[in-house]
Amino acid sequence: MEKTADRKSGHAVQQTTVALHTPLFRGERRLRIALVGMPNAGKSTLFKAVSSTAPRSGRLAGTGRAYEECTVQIGFDEASVIELPSIAALHHLGEEDLPALKYLLWGDERPPISLHEPGGPPAPFAPPDLIVQVVDATRLESHLELTLELSQLGRPMVLALNMMDEANQKGLNVNVKALSILLGMPVVPTVALMGHGISDLFVAAVAAVRAATCPLPQPASKHICDSLQPLSRALNRAEIHAAFRVPHPLLLMQVAAGDPYFHEELGQHFPQLLPQLQQLRSEAAAKLPRPLEEELHADRHHRAATLFEASTRMGAPHEGRGWRYWLDELFLHPQWGLIGSLAVFAAVLFMVFEVSAWLDSISAARMIEALADWQPASTGGVIGRAVADGLIGLVGIVVPYMLPLVLLLVALEEAGVMQRIAFVVDRGFHKIGLHGGVAVPFLTGLGCNVPAISAAAKVTSGRERVIASVLITFVPCSARSAIILALAGKYLGGTGVFAIFALTIVVVALMGRLLARSRREFGPGQVQEIPPYALPHWRSMLTETWARTKDILTIVTPLLVGGSVLLALLHHVGADAAINTLLTPVTGWWLGLPLVLGVPILFGVLRKELSLLMIYQALGTFEVGTILDWVQITTFLLFLTFYIPCISTFAVMLKTIGSKEALISIALSVGVALLVSGTVRLLLEGARMVSA
Repeated sequence: MEKTADRKSGHAVQQTTVALHTPLFRGERRLRIALVGMPNAGKSTLFKAVSSTAPRSGRLAGTGRAYEECTVQIGFDEASVIELPSIAALHHLGEEDLPALKYLLWGDERPPISLHEPGGPPAPFAPPDLIVQVVDATRLESHLELTLELSQLGRPMVLALNMMDEANQKGLNVNVKALSILLGMPVVPTVALMGHGISDLFVAAVAAVRAATCPLPQPASKHICDSLQPLSRALNRAEIHAAFRVPHPLLLMQVAAGDPYFHEELGQHFPQLLPQLQQLRSEAAAKLPRPLEEELHADRHHRAATLFEASTRMGAPHEGRGWRYWLDELFLHPQWGLIGSLAVFAAVLFMVFEVSAWLDSISAARMIEALADWQPASTGGVIGRAVADGLIGLVGIVVPYMLPLVLLLVALEEAGVMQRIAFVVDRGFHKIGLHGGVAVPFLTGLGCNVPAISAAAKVTSGRERVIASVLITFVPCSARSAIILALAGKYLGGTGVFAIFALTIVVVALMGRLLARSRREFGPGQVQEIPPYALPHWRSMLTETWARTKDILTIVTPLLVGGSVLLALLHHVGADAAINTLLTPVTGWWLGLPLVLGVPILFGVLRKELSLLMIYQALGTFEVGTILDWVQITTFLLFLTFYIPCISTFAVMLKTIGSKEALISIALSVGVALLVSGTVRLLLEGARMVSA
């Protein structure tokens, strides 16, 4: 500070000299900061809080995954902030996620190992100067596993502890200073949605780059390090490090974990060393109590848990032990939780069962009564009546059964109940070779199998994706559930409805065990997230219900009407008899159904909703019970439940698991449908004969 004189007044004026860092991070020396994090951590919210109205978009070299970039003013410094696609871990990355790791290591300036890759980067730029990992503070323990991996990249890091307001509300108190000391990096609490802590975050980022301090080494446990010593020495060669240009700890962990990318590159550039490295990896695995990949995963989870316990403490949630606490005591209990979950499912079916009868009486039933006397003989009249029957069938399926079921399922998801049910059934999914993360997709399958398979594909890979996709096709979607409720509810009663759904659970469990035994590849576990309870909002409920049922207008309606017209014309010209005759071994001999149901069974693959309408048309009446007895109704419903999924489901399976696995799934569904329905039919007829 110095004093000068004002020329006009002659008074002494105090001037403050600000010490500037030289050179500044501006222009060509602008910092590059990469925002990294797991899904739903708040990266996008943070990026939007600091970006301009028109951020630059680009694509990482070698992938379709997009990133966004913006320039941020930080005091006298500038930084280019890049929001990368979400990643859950650095090991075993898929083709779409691997470029994110490549960028963190090398930017778009590829090392020698990438020279054999076709093409070149579209716009080469340097790797990031600093990594900001955005962490959901309410899920800190699981996010710290990624932190341990990122710390091996050898770059300065800052941890953005986001959603601190929600963590405090849940009673989670984080000792930010202790966590920062343990990790050897700045830890900054933020609430990105409110703009809190963002300025401190970027100031800390600039300071971390100037200090050129990297996170503290976070080595694996001693027994793992000891077992990997020979492999570490073999990898610690100048030519290998020159080719990969990655820190040795990261290279060692990726090779030890069996990462396909690193193994492929080692085979490309050091084929003479690869057998030795594989042998050393096998020897290291032999010294450990579990498979090496599983041991590394468990150790990383343990170290993250240790960091979490050392830097946090749980207090009482702000809302206290109210109704939310006691509901969790029920739903999350190891034993009572399953009973509570079954009670919720039973309540949903009961409510739909009770409401559907009334809705049916004021909708489809009145339309059927109005058209009862219209029996046209001409081709035009037949087509007109078929169109009317198609629309009546649509109303009779959607209004009484589908809409109430989907609306209740959406309400349970909005309230947070579905996620708790998924948590409870986690151990059951482990028995069929899946982790609990697929529980929500399975429950979503009660609405529609298509989004359920897509959701399962996002949280699974490899054998787990195949098993989950195949099993979801056996989950009764809203269309199949509606048919079950419509026929079984009317002619078999509530007991029959619950029996069919219970048998479905048994079949899914048995099929899961068989598929898990046939595919024994290791699959890592996943930590499930449980959202807080929330009161469902009618607007969002109706919007989501519409989103899940809108395909009825665009896809189902044309199929229903078209199928109705086709079936009516086939019957009008007598062509349906030939199809029914060809299917006699299935419908008549094995299933014990009237031969006229051959066509509905065949065309039901278009949409399951179509099957019920075709039954009405094939039998010539909406009162199915006058022609089919209770055994035949049960047999047909079971066959329909496990039979080939609709075309939309098959299409999404082709995309997620490939044509081979999708065709195998189709063959499996046909076999299961025939076996289960035929066996149950024989058992029921036997029981009926005995009772008679």
